[in-house]
Amino acid sequence: MGQEPLIGERGALRRMVERGRLVSMVLWGPPGVGKTTLARLLAEAVEAPMDVLSATSSGVKDVRAIVAQARGWAEQGGGSTVLFIDEIHRFNKSQQDALLPHVEEGVVTLIGATTENPYFEVNAALLSRLRVFRLEPLSDEDLGRIVERALSDERGFDGRVVLDDEAREHLIGISAGDARSALNILESAASMAGADDTEAKTPIEPSLEDIETAAQQRVLSYDRAGDGHYSTVSAFIKVVRGNDPDAALYWLATMVAAGEDPKFIARRLIISASEDVGNADPRALQVAMVAAQAVDWVGLPECQYALAQATVYIATAPKSNRSGEAYWAAMEDVRQHGSQPVPKHLQNAPHRRMKSHGIGVGYQNAHDHEGGDVEQQGLPDALVGRTYYEPTDRGWEARIRERMDELTKSRASKQ
Repeated sequence: MGQEPLIGERGALRRMVERGRLVSMVLWGPPGVGKTTLARLLAEAVEAPMDVLSATSSGVKDVRAIVAQARGWAEQGGGSTVLFIDEIHRFNKSQQDALLPHVEEGVVTLIGATTENPYFEVNAALLSRLRVFRLEPLSDEDLGRIVERALSDERGFDGRVVLDDEAREHLIGISAGDARSALNILESAASMAGADDTEAKTPIEPSLEDIETAAQQRVLSYDRAGDGHYSTVSAFIKVVRGNDPDAALYWLATMVAAGEDPKFIARRLIISASEDVGNADPRALQVAMVAAQAVDWVGLPECQYALAQATVYIATAPKSNRSGEAYWAAMEDVRQHGSQPVPKHLQNAPHRRMKSHGIGVGYQNAHDHEGGDVEQQGLPDALVGRTYYEPTDRGWEARIRERMDELTKSRASKQ
């Protein structure tokens, strides 16, 4: 359900099945979207035997036992055996390496399932022998069809349980695209409502309260150490940068509700205040730093106010990344040209005899000149004329641009 790009009429997996031959692959997607079910369906469709391992409880010994059995099957003309490994990212490097020769030889067709990014979690050597297929979270419509099937199908409740619209909508909403969670919550709620009574003459109707009690809390598709973590943080920073305080507060609340360390959030706000707001509003960095202090001093739950305040301030502040861009442009010159000699007039001359070598000679102190400014060479000889910082006309940075323009005109008039 819900994976039309893969199994639809022109889907890559459908075309494999039609050819009657699978390739080794990784099914990558969030929990409860049907990775295991899809693997079983693929094996059935090409009439291949299938063995299942979980990387959390299996090791190289289990892999070797299955490979030995698969080899015997292949020698009898039975073809390749599908080896499904759930949570393959939990196999360490040596365990993943143990799969390489068997996948290469084709004794087994490996189907790995993972909720983590396989490009980071699966060894490059093994990954090069696998095709990666991304499964998407299930939509509310998909979850609704799965729930209705569970209620009506003879392998499910067979019509003995019904849901009103409010309870059904809440069940789908709290499941966050995870069919396994939806079915588990439904089963628990139905049990609390009396569905275990096989003698009941009328359908059991779990209430909204039954659904809430069974769920305990909203199911959050967020893992502090996994893809959900990085995706949510990415969304948070991007909507802050995009001047959307409402979306920023939503993703902030998502992270806090899922147990994210508030210090991590505070650090991201500090980075955003400097990287995305910069000199368009220098106070944004101050607000972010004070919010980080509040997290340290106050802690949860009260520090949520400080995080929310900083989030809204930074999201609504004028934006400029020119300071950062200027810095990285300067860094590129350092990489390309190395550390250039400091002009002699800018060098320190702690000993008077150094002046005889021209060190420190010719330096002009800006405070000694009209307007507190004087034009003199500041860059190394090889980079004279370079301009790194170009302020925008947004927020406080507009004043910086005005000040720089005034200095340029003033210097020109003195020449």
